[in-house]
Amino acid sequence: MLNFKNNTKDLTIGVEMEIQLIDPVTLRPIPIAGDIISALNNPKITKEMFRSTLEIVSGVAENVRDIAVDLSQSLSFIKSYAAQHDIFLASTGTHPTADYNNRILSPSDRYQELLDKNQWIIKRMAVYGLHVHIGMLNADECIKFNNYLIQFLPHLIALSASSPFWKGNDTGLNASRPTTYEAHPTAGMPILVEDWPQFLILYNQLLQTHSIQSMKDVWWDLRPSPGYGTLEIRICDAPATILEVESITAFIHLLAFHCKKELRKPKSENHALPTSWILRENKWRAIRSGVDAEIIKESSLQIISIKKDVIQLLDSMEDLIQEFGYQKYKQCILNILEKGNSAARQRKIMEKTGNIADVILHNIDEFTKGYPVWQ
Repeated sequence: MLNFKNNTKDLTIGVEMEIQLIDPVTLRPIPIAGDIISALNNPKITKEMFRSTLEIVSGVAENVRDIAVDLSQSLSFIKSYAAQHDIFLASTGTHPTADYNNRILSPSDRYQELLDKNQWIIKRMAVYGLHVHIGMLNADECIKFNNYLIQFLPHLIALSASSPFWKGNDTGLNASRPTTYEAHPTAGMPILVEDWPQFLILYNQLLQTHSIQSMKDVWWDLRPSPGYGTLEIRICDAPATILEVESITAFIHLLAFHCKKELRKPKSENHALPTSWILRENKWRAIRSGVDAEIIKESSLQIISIKKDVIQLLDSMEDLIQEFGYQKYKQCILNILEKGNSAARQRKIMEKTGNIADVILHNIDEFTKGYPVWQ
């Protein structure tokens, strides 16, 4: 039986962010995460699947401003170690030139089992993401929030998109990272259910058929995380800067409160599940075009720009922005819409210099500064 940990307070937040470890000479990822983890001995700084990646895990908080303090403390330890040992750091959805065939797995029986099972498909997942957990009161609430918030995944892809390059080539996409998950049968767009009992049926069927061994093998773009009592938003590329991490997390937090308000309305009680082809089409449009994408509004089948939709959402949530003190984060989101996400910033560097190494150095510089650098 899969038990959902009920929370006494809903809509708390927690964050997992992934960082690239880069050689200062070759500008390629270096497999030294284990050395850093051992040296720092900090439970909030952990390993990921590949040894060239560090993960920072925040505590649980009620406000993104507290998350910012938490993440900054962990980052300060990593940056200090990196400065002393001549290591560069960056945080984008892909490293622009890295060859995934050269990645080395972190020591773990689970990672080895995943490699044996998934072969080349798992090797391609040498990518970096941001996962945001939203605390849920109970399992049924989690499914309701899941089915409402899924419509905003394109917005999150567009704002966080930072993976335009793959193995030195321009993919033509704003976010190539999400495409690495699509080949996995238990990844990508989630299988939607109407309530928790239906989810348990699905989960038990996946177990019974050996499709998964546990919830850890469900890599959907968003998913219930029963052990933490959260809804986990997994779709975002790793934002290029800590300010963008905080701002996108704040936007997710605001959307959760917006969802809570909408679910209180009588019409939501019998609201049909979102249409799968519209969800898939909107996701693709955001992957392809980022903040310039135009998406389909399910209620009317009208086309609306993601930029316009995000601005309208922010306007409708102004009272929450004031209440939480998220004005700085709102401004960052507006700047991304106007001036460009990380994918656009990387492409401008490539257009200007024609040298992919300059793109990597730009990503390193942005991560060091902690805020976007628009040309």
